[in-house]
Amino acid sequence: MKNADSLTGITTSGTPHLGNYVGAIRPAVESSKNKALTSYYFLADYHSIIKNNDPKLRRQSALEIAAAWIALGLDYENCIFYRQSDIPEIPELTWILTCVTAKGLMNRAHAYKASVAENEEAGNKDPDKGITMGLFSYPILMAADILMFNARKVPVGKDQVQHLEMTRDIAARFNHIYKKLFILPEVVVDESSAVLSGLDGRKMSKSYNNTIPLFDTQKQLRKLIMKIKTNSLGPDEPKDPSTCTLFAIYKAFASEDQTKAMEERYNQGIAWGTMKQELFEYINEILEEPRQKYNELIQNPGDIDTILMQGAQKAREFSVPFLEKIRKTIGIRSLG
Repeated sequence: MKNADSLTGITTSGTPHLGNYVGAIRPAVESSKNKALTSYYFLADYHSIIKNNDPKLRRQSALEIAAAWIALGLDYENCIFYRQSDIPEIPELTWILTCVTAKGLMNRAHAYKASVAENEEAGNKDPDKGITMGLFSYPILMAADILMFNARKVPVGKDQVQHLEMTRDIAARFNHIYKKLFILPEVVVDESSAVLSGLDGRKMSKSYNNTIPLFDTQKQLRKLIMKIKTNSLGPDEPKDPSTCTLFAIYKAFASEDQTKAMEERYNQGIAWGTMKQELFEYINEILEEPRQKYNELIQNPGDIDTILMQGAQKAREFSVPFLEKIRKTIGIRSLG
């Protein structure tokens, strides 16, 4: 098994929604079909422990996310698709990397600093109140995910760029202390990737509870689209597509010609009710076949397990010998 040309993690912390699809799933599905690339995609279930203490929710989220990626066309036979927790080499590498990582580097992590700031604003005497070592050390586990397979490129959102820079720092530190084993991964930020607004106009996010789940029933999908906030302009008044959540969602799915045609209808005036109904029909048609496959997979979780275990087996063809090489490099080896 070769080094990862590209590696992407998906935290198992909720139900996949339209924003996940256009921002992460769709480009990953396309990349997974490229025979010239060795692409790794994994369910980051260890990462989910940081914020979620509900075992049932973690298991259900892993099931839904895996089913969604497979139903939407991930080529799991061409790429490596696995569960983080099925690769025991990752937590061992995490400890090894922890031992070369400066605490000061972790002090600068955005998530940790934000939690400290919240405590200070709340008047807590202990700035670290409620902050777990999981949250504090999160960037090291992320570094292990990446360095375990010597990933050359890691596509991330802008909010994750700092963690990739930390991964490079940690890898460079290990290489300096011991031996040059790790590739310094390249951060890939897709500026063109769509960021969808949710029901209330803010970024579509589980944190805001404003998402449109990918595989809700047809009835529920229509209900949620009808709830999307719009302004009070009348049916015949021209409308600005650039400020409209409905148009942004349509544009994320439609072709360039379809988008231009819809933009013209906005300029001429289109009733909000008409736009919502047409958006529902358009998205529902795209999701109809994947929804059926998704529901079949949800009813047969053993099929998903088989796919993930096959992926883990392929991943470990690289991680097992590479970790052994790392262990020997740091002096953990046979005494004979």
